[in-house]
Amino acid sequence: MPTVQFIQFPSDHTFGTRAGKPTPKAMVADNDYALGRLVDAVSHSQFWKDTVILVTEDEAQDGPDHIDAHRTLALAISPYTQTGKVDSTFYSTVSMVRTIGLCAGIGPLTRFDDHATPLSASFTDKPVHRAYSVIRPTYPMNSLNAPRTLPQPPGGK
Repeated sequence: MPTVQFIQFPSDHTFGTRAGKPTPKAMVADNDYALGRLVDAVSHSQFWKDTVILVTEDEAQDGPDHIDAHRTLALAISPYTQTGKVDSTFYSTVSMVRTIGLCAGIGPLTRFDDHATPLSASFTDKPVHRAYSVIRPTYPMNSLNAPRTLPQPPGGK
């Protein structure tokens, strides 16, 4: 397996309520299921013991979308991830770049990632190698938005 891989799931955006397109809930369920399947596959593989999967949304950099423009989610998935602990450290997207570099043995690319806070407080030196088993979403991932209808004028004409 390569040391570093970048994966983008294509259903991470929605079409809103555009007629005939998947509903926003269907697209979110599909994207979450894709991430769950990735974690399931990796955590059941020989590579799990040396793996960290870092996850973030892609819209934190360009204004409001379906994620608040001032913050985004960040997930660290690994046998070495801390559990049962709240980490209130301020991190940025560059913190993820710094963490990837440290895990892969790659030096800083710029002074920005050189000075970024790595996600160190999110990890422990006592790994739990338990595998993750994906759970299929209960929301129907093939749900489509209904066709739009124009409002009818009074009297039905």
